[in-house]
Amino acid sequence: MRVPLILLAACSMALLATGPATATGPLGPLAPPNPFLGPLGTATMHGDAGSSDATPLAGPGAGPVSVSAYPLASACPTLLEGSDNLVVALCTAIVDRTPTVHLIDPAAPGPIGHSLAAFPLAKGSLLGGVYAYLDNNDRLVVVDGENRMLRIGHARDATGRWRLTSEQVADLSAVIPVGDNVTGLVPDWSGNVWFATGKGVVGLVAAAGAVATVTLPVGEQVANSISAAPSGRIAIATTHALYELRADSSGRPEVLWRAAYERGSARKPGQLSWGTGSTPTYFGPNTGADYLTIVDNADGQVNALVFRSGTGQLVCAQPVLTKGGAGSENSPIGLGRSLFVASTYGYPYPAVPEGAGPAVPPTAPFTGGMTRVDVADNGCHTVWENTVRSAAVPHLSTADGAVYTVTRVGLDTTTPLDGYAFTVLDPDTGAVTARRPLPGTTVDDPLQMSPLITHGRQLLQGTVTGVLRVG
Repeated sequence: MRVPLILLAACSMALLATGPATATGPLGPLAPPNPFLGPLGTATMHGDAGSSDATPLAGPGAGPVSVSAYPLASACPTLLEGSDNLVVALCTAIVDRTPTVHLIDPAAPGPIGHSLAAFPLAKGSLLGGVYAYLDNNDRLVVVDGENRMLRIGHARDATGRWRLTSEQVADLSAVIPVGDNVTGLVPDWSGNVWFATGKGVVGLVAAAGAVATVTLPVGEQVANSISAAPSGRIAIATTHALYELRADSSGRPEVLWRAAYERGSARKPGQLSWGTGSTPTYFGPNTGADYLTIVDNADGQVNALVFRSGTGQLVCAQPVLTKGGAGSENSPIGLGRSLFVASTYGYPYPAVPEGAGPAVPPTAPFTGGMTRVDVADNGCHTVWENTVRSAAVPHLSTADGAVYTVTRVGLDTTTPLDGYAFTVLDPDTGAVTARRPLPGTTVDDPLQMSPLITHGRQLLQGTVTGVLRVG
């Protein structure tokens, strides 16, 4: 998934079964926690270093819920929770597009509306600095618009008020060309902080501060975040190919393998780049990172591509989203032998990044659709498909066995009057088990942003104007 910050410029749930639903029992395992990240499930936009979009935390469940809002006058794509149960949100102000870090207490009772503290960052590319993470000291690691890698911590001052303070980790301006910005950021299991820029510079910052880089082929853009596995491998998807890298014996990035994929003849409506919309997802039944998956951008029918981590061997190219819109801007959920893909084809983004190219066709209905695929040693098969119109990145809780998302309510031909609903699904069948209306229309559009399931069984969802709290 690439978060559409440039949005600031501007339901039927019937299940369509493709065969008998397969009850699978417990899903898993998750990969071991990265020792340089905050709590498992809440330290990155996609939950963990491997971008599984799965969490060991229980969500609000299928019963009655209450809804509150943080109207921050900002789009808030990055919501992370530390070991102190405070949420660090990276948002972009609507008025001047200044990236701003907010500190939020999700357990605050009653009406809510303001952050505990705020810290503005230097502006850069609209996609720069989106994929921040929390380190093992609950500090936000982010690259600002001046290509400085920062760690932003929080503490109470002498008067008891919360303050956010910044410490520079590294200056990346010498290795990042003018006009380029970091789009992906993740630590490996040795403590190196890896980054990738929109124009294909991949680098790592060692614990001592040394910076080393490698440049991917000219013309390949990185439009999503990057992922890490316990093996020390790093996964990066460009607009042309999927890569795995690692640090070589001298501490420099080394490409292990490259796999080109079908990028199609053009960008599709409901996608923000001409290529995969996936942040690569590590998953698997043994280590939690045996496989690596993305969704391609093939013309007509798209496919979930599953590779073996370490070798790049293609396990399968399984057609997905055959009952709904054939295209996805979101990272798949990956857990055990299962992956879950949600359609964004036709989703009405108000604008797209510069250089993304025209969509073909220019617009399309947002029909939605989700697919579950299970992986065997000799291939893959589709377990179910549905027509759920997910308007956010779905997340799977291993604690309560539910998939959580926010769905768009209205006709397939979208309008600004469409509504939204907090929605819970059964991962075994794809059936909707609960749907609760949310307040607001276009000003509360989650715009395919990733929610956060907190330690307090709440779901926080970023919107174009702030944050909704469900639970």
